Amino acid sequence: MLYDLVMLSVAIVGASGYAGAELLRILAAHPAMAVVAATGDTQAGVAVGDLYPHLGPAYPELVFSSYALENVADADVVFLALPHGASQRIVPALLDAGTGTKVVDLAADFRLRDPAVYEEWYGETHQAPDHLDAFAYGLPELFRDSVVGAAAVAAPGCYPTAAALALAPLAGAGVIQPDGVIVDAASGVSGAGRPAKPHTTFCAVDEDFVAYGLLDHRHTPEIEQASGAGVLFTPHLAPMNRGILATCYARPAGSVDTDDLLALYADAFAGEPFVTVSDHSPSTKATLGSNSAHLTARFDPRTGWVVALCALDNLGKGASGQAVQCANLLCGLDETTGLVNVGVYP
Repeated sequence: MLYDLVMLSVAIVGASGYAGAELLRILAAHPAMAVVAATGDTQAGVAVGDLYPHLGPAYPELVFSSYALENVADADVVFLALPHGASQRIVPALLDAGTGTKVVDLAADFRLRDPAVYEEWYGETHQAPDHLDAFAYGLPELFRDSVVGAAAVAAPGCYPTAAALALAPLAGAGVIQPDGVIVDAASGVSGAGRPAKPHTTFCAVDEDFVAYGLLDHRHTPEIEQASGAGVLFTPHLAPMNRGILATCYARPAGSVDTDDLLALYADAFAGEPFVTVSDHSPSTKATLGSNSAHLTARFDPRTGWVVALCALDNLGKGASGQAVQCANLLCGLDETTGLVNVGVYP
């Protein structure tokens, strides 16, 4: 199929969640992809524009439906925007349907290479371990070669993306010690999903800043796998709708200064359309609504620490934008198609 000459059909499974809604928003302006199905079991029968009025002008006739394999298997691309654990229950039938559908999973189900590691950190046995090898890890800036030409991609989420972009170039170049790395990262509340939870209501989140998942957050092994560093990861919930700011601390492996670190970043991400390297401190607001990641680094000669920072939109480069970037690569399109690297401000 000559993907650059045709309009690709797209199905979104789990389209009623925040990541699904962001996929719908991005794809509304995509010149080579058209949404033909949007499933959301809890919202089946509800018009997309009724649940998300901002999407109404783009999808005046689209209604959420219940998931059924026959409703999505013929699409050229299927995005899975489901809660962690749900994708592995439908992926085998989807990949084995023989229709040539490209699958992009936004959940963590197929990101880890070892099913035993998945069981250890997610507390349940993986339901489709034989399909792990079918998925490329969808962080193009670090693993582009494995994404191009793949049949399926596991797109990393916001915390692993921010931490890996900040740490992988440093660990790969051997300028930091690979163990004892500290990752402190703060996320906007949309990262917790659309369904209401006691700790994500306005009264709980407003004027609060709290750490969670102490010592055992389930994204820890994924950060280690993608970055090549052993990390102590502590996530925080910040009183904002969207955004991730990851601040990473590591010991240098040799003599290094700030100019060296920034030059290493500039070389590692040269030509990358969605990565901005700067000596400015990254801001989540600067990435809002975009598929961009903003990075900087410092060496502190007083304490002997390397500090690496990355900011991104947790629903953009940290979820749906990255998923579309991967889908573009799967389908032979320019990976920037339908995506922007400029944030919304103020």
